[in-house]
Amino acid sequence: MQLHTRNGLLDLSSPVVMGVLNVTDDSFSDGGRFVQVDAALRQASRMVEEGASIIDVGGESTRPGSQPVSGQAEVERVVPVVAAICERFDVLVSVDTGKATVMSEAVAAGAAMINDVYALRGEDSLAEAARLDVAVCLMHMQGVPATMQDDPRYENVVDEVAAFLEERVRACEEAGLGRDRIVIDPGFGFGKTVQHNIRLLANLEALQVLQLPILVGLSRKGMLGTLTGRSVGDRLAGGLAAAVLAVARGAHIVRTHDVGPTVDALKVAAAVMPHGA
Repeated sequence: MQLHTRNGLLDLSSPVVMGVLNVTDDSFSDGGRFVQVDAALRQASRMVEEGASIIDVGGESTRPGSQPVSGQAEVERVVPVVAAICERFDVLVSVDTGKATVMSEAVAAGAAMINDVYALRGEDSLAEAARLDVAVCLMHMQGVPATMQDDPRYENVVDEVAAFLEERVRACEEAGLGRDRIVIDPGFGFGKTVQHNIRLLANLEALQVLQLPILVGLSRKGMLGTLTGRSVGDRLAGGLAAAVLAVARGAHIVRTHDVGPTVDALKVAAAVMPHGA
């Protein structure tokens, strides 16, 4: 499987790693650590050296309970970092945003992919993504970050997530964005209880019916804390287990804060999976 991006083809015949680079002051795991361009570049360099195929730059926290920031504030956080990474490193850069203005500015600075937790439902975002002709990741979220974890409910979480993603893929195609540029993400932790997340992970292969690359983001998330009793900074082992389970069930891209260990874990998984029954 391949993904068409603004910078060419990304080979997904083996699972790849997307490194998380939050240039925010309030993200749940690394808020405030990489708000300066120099610090962000050092982290980007580390992730590239450790084997990241994509670096996902985000300027607005979407953790549970977070509040939105203005488009201008997001541009000021994201664009200098995107431009600096693209200038220095041979790596695909994604921008984690739901705002059309941020998408446009980040792509002009060199971003080749848009990772949108709102699945391009924001004002003008779908039309802008189609115009920019970049790869996009469409994520499922019930509600909005500020309130999504208050009381999430589903009749059947797997079926409802799959139906939502199918509808958003159809909307992208109708807007002129080809399937060869689309990635889907079930949105672990976004309007879902721990049991919803477990059921989604256990049945991730159900999303393969859409015949599109699947991205998962489980790194350091609350479900891992609930299952292991570990704090945010001590969830690496749980995150690696979740990543391997995900790729065994069809995930192509693993989004993580812990690039090096995840790259190693996926190399082992990729070597073993073709020899299974």
